[in-house]
Amino acid sequence: MKIWIDADACPKMVKELIYKASLKSQIPVCLVANSYLTIPKAANISFIQVDQGADVADFYIVEHSKKEDLIITADIPLADLIVKKGAIAINPRGEIYTEENISERLSMRNFMQELRDSGVDTGGPAPLGPKDKERFANSLNKILTKMAQKL
Repeated sequence: MKIWIDADACPKMVKELIYKASLKSQIPVCLVANSYLTIPKAANISFIQVDQGADVADFYIVEHSKKEDLIITADIPLADLIVKKGAIAINPRGEIYTEENISERLSMRNFMQELRDSGVDTGGPAPLGPKDKERFANSLNKILTKMAQKL
């Protein structure tokens, strides 16, 4: 079991929660990004820097993750691939992507992209706040507890 982080846009507070959970549970964490990141010096936390380019980090995660892994990402197309693979994906706001909800999320994402491409200003997501941090921590703990029970 491993935790993968789509790290290019992952908020610092989310990474810090994952580091703490990883150190406590001894579950390895691997951050994947196409720009250099500083990570804590811990035996179970690693970093892979991939080449520049759209979706290079995403494809690395899909190729190297396994069914029993957890992937942290706000990238809905990546989450879709992870869910289809049978692994678990969660976003930085604590939403767990499932077979039941990923198609709807992907359709909405594609619709919003079409609006942006046609010149409509759709705004962006609200900044992460304390409730998001709490929701993410609760979802992460729930998933890690379930994963530990399977071992």
